Amino acid sequence: EVQLVESGGGLVQPGGSLRLSCATSGFTFSSYRMTWVRQAPGKGLEWVSTITTGGVFQRYADSVKGRFTISRDNAKNTLYLQMNSLKTEETAVYFCATGSWPFDEYTSRGQGTQVTVSS
Repeated sequence: EVQLVESGGGLVQPGGSLRLSCATSGFTFSSYRMTWVRQAPGKGLEWVSTITTGGVFQRYADSVKGRFTISRDNAKNTLYLQMNSLKTEETAVYFCATGSWPFDEYTSRGQGTQVTVSS
């Protein structure tokens, strides 16, 4: 059974940092591109970042470029998202998922972790 479990969310002040983790199991993690998306209250899914299988190449949404860093540890089957200089409008549930964006019928996604940016 494919499982993705996000952690690391919480309450942070504007300008602060958080590091999200996504622990995976049930599939060959190192063979999959991996993606982070987020969903703000009342809005649809927004793509944040994607990383290739070996971690050499990353893509970012323009809104997070230069502030967020996606990475992975294939030995630990874990995906990460380092988020710096967070903004209030980035309050959302953050999800990790297999593959690239846009998602398709083969995408597996975790339950998400809440990130709240507020003073």
